[in-house]
Amino acid sequence: MPQITLGKAVGCKGVSLHSGREVSMEFRPAPENSGIVFHIHAEDGVHLLSPRPEAVSTTELATTISDGQARVSTIEHVLAALSGLGVDNVEVHVEGGEVPILDGSAKEVVEALRIAGFSEQSAPRRIARITRECSLEKDGKAIIARPFDGFHVDYTIRFPHPVIGEQRFALEVTPETFAREIAPARTFGFLKEVEYLHSKGLARGGSLDNVIVVGDEGVLNKEGLRFPDEFVRHKLLDFIGDMAMLGRPLLGSFTVSCSGHGHNNAFLRMLVQEKGLLEYGEA
Repeated sequence: MPQITLGKAVGCKGVSLHSGREVSMEFRPAPENSGIVFHIHAEDGVHLLSPRPEAVSTTELATTISDGQARVSTIEHVLAALSGLGVDNVEVHVEGGEVPILDGSAKEVVEALRIAGFSEQSAPRRIARITRECSLEKDGKAIIARPFDGFHVDYTIRFPHPVIGEQRFALEVTPETFAREIAPARTFGFLKEVEYLHSKGLARGGSLDNVIVVGDEGVLNKEGLRFPDEFVRHKLLDFIGDMAMLGRPLLGSFTVSCSGHGHNNAFLRMLVQEKGLLEYGEA
């Protein structure tokens, strides 16, 4: 299977989740074997950051990577879209230190990437495979991985709110199923949490335009939900993005319960650090 890059450059603009400022990003074609590289445009020049498990500097509210000098936040939806559509090599140019939150899902990123189109390259795709069953469980969160010739996720969430409760969704992720079933699922938060974050000057860009807000009486967004189980679908979207931090496609079947960015990253670090859990090769 050949590596894939974009057919041409394409960009997106919008507000950032944390600062609330107008930010932009542009996706550009990249050479074979270069992977996904974020080009962070700052006052002192352009910093290059590649997704790696150890590059994650914080997982509070979103996933942030840093090299100690530069950082870029809220990248999990972008990585999910690139991974979900099977893009291997791309430059992601970011102005403003954070990617735009857009509508809180990966839908607009998928649409932009499809406009750019995809181009096959000469080099074979480099992948990593789960070699045997392994797991990480802590504080009510669990991820179990098993060998599988593809990327399959069975995800369960539990929230003590009648609008959400327990939801479960399982899917083998392909470009088609990702774009249709996962990409449109938006991030969500509870009204009290959103109000608290705003009071502390955090999540300034969060609004009903890019977050499903759940109040005591139900969903506050006038348009309602895109899926009855949109909450668990978004958690699955986040999981796909967090697993893309490996830097190459990961093949396996994953049973996930109540995980989040921090637990996802701890699991990925375990896969990399413990010998014999991953086999590297070509697709």
